[in-house]
Amino acid sequence: MKNYDEQGLTYTGTDQGSLEIFAQARYELQCYIDDPVATVDKAIGASPGFAMAHVLRAYLHLLGTESADIPIAKTSLEAAARCGGDTRERAHQEAVRHLVEGRWHRASRVLEDIAIAHPRDILALQAGHLVDFYTGNARMLRDRIARALPAWSKDLPGYHAVLGMYAFGLEETAAYDKAERCGRQAVELEPRDGWGQHAVAHTMEMQCRPREGISWMRANPDAWATGSFFAVHNWWHLALYHLELGEVDEVLELFDGPIYGEPSTMVLDMIDASAMLWRLHLRGIDVGDRWRALADNWMPIAQAGNYAFNDVHASMAFVGAGRTDAVNQVLQAQEDAMARDDDNAAFTRDVGRPLTLAIKAFAEGDYLTSVELIRSVREIAHRFGGSHAQRDLLDLTLIEAALRGGEKNLADALSAERLANRPDSPSARLIGERAGSLSMAA
Repeated sequence: MKNYDEQGLTYTGTDQGSLEIFAQARYELQCYIDDPVATVDKAIGASPGFAMAHVLRAYLHLLGTESADIPIAKTSLEAAARCGGDTRERAHQEAVRHLVEGRWHRASRVLEDIAIAHPRDILALQAGHLVDFYTGNARMLRDRIARALPAWSKDLPGYHAVLGMYAFGLEETAAYDKAERCGRQAVELEPRDGWGQHAVAHTMEMQCRPREGISWMRANPDAWATGSFFAVHNWWHLALYHLELGEVDEVLELFDGPIYGEPSTMVLDMIDASAMLWRLHLRGIDVGDRWRALADNWMPIAQAGNYAFNDVHASMAFVGAGRTDAVNQVLQAQEDAMARDDDNAAFTRDVGRPLTLAIKAFAEGDYLTSVELIRSVREIAHRFGGSHAQRDLLDLTLIEAALRGGEKNLADALSAERLANRPDSPSARLIGERAGSLSMAA
């Protein structure tokens, strides 16, 4: 039994009713709202032989980098394989199989080929876009979507999501004006599009426009935050703007409210919490007992070793909470990860391991070692994923380690670099003043 969706794609093992439920789940994923897992489960319940519903369920359990979800995704993959499918549907199953096995780059290529053959396959576009994010492939974040754009128009469901993804790819490749235009258009078409909202937020962050960023995020938070499982990250962006302006009370209010007021065990939320507390820690701000609750939630996955970007952020929380044993557990998990034959072995070996050691050295007051470790990976840090805004934390740690370690020449150079890239940045000026004082005192 085959049916067609509004993009003209065929689906195996479904009827029109379950296909409409599937489309709803896909929409929820596009906007990062509600519960797409529960929705796709309804589609499967209505049509157990619906191959792509099982595939979507697998993606939903893979694209959050939650180690505990990998077996669930594998079960969904097995169910999809039993349903069969046409060439496109079987290619999706191949992409899922690569992700289950930790082969991010192979999955990326399969999803790329699906979208080349079927540019309106928005699930292939979105899954591929997220894989590009996790592998730090800025060019493909942009170009995967650019290739498909001619096949889309505003009359097609999901066009807002295509624009939002394109906006983020443009931002990550420094095409800021066009990124902002596309992101704003995405949100105009669909105010609940959290990814489009976040693409504009990233653009303003990279251009150091904190007051405009605050206005953008505070204009309609009900639209992007209500029922959103991406809301924490967007609140995190708002907190970044306030931190840039030195408004620490506002940052802590946001942290204790929508960012981590209700401590989450979702990895992506914990990454944002770790990153914000670490930024405050670098500024010498006492965050009290906040580290403890966060470290408690990282503990069950300290030994997961499935994605190096997560390891580094877990280590920040463990260092902040004074849990040396937990940091050592992460390091052991990384040893195990590097011995495996998957992409995370390289993510860990090339970037994650040196950075985890750098965080540990920083905590121990061994600032010179921290400096050397971060410098050794700084130019290739994109290989373990994240955005430019997220990876900026590495530069901030490097600068602070240089300042605390008395590396006056390096501190001067790094502060000059930062001021050149962010000339209107209040925080960059403060760094420059500290570096200047260090030089004069030497």
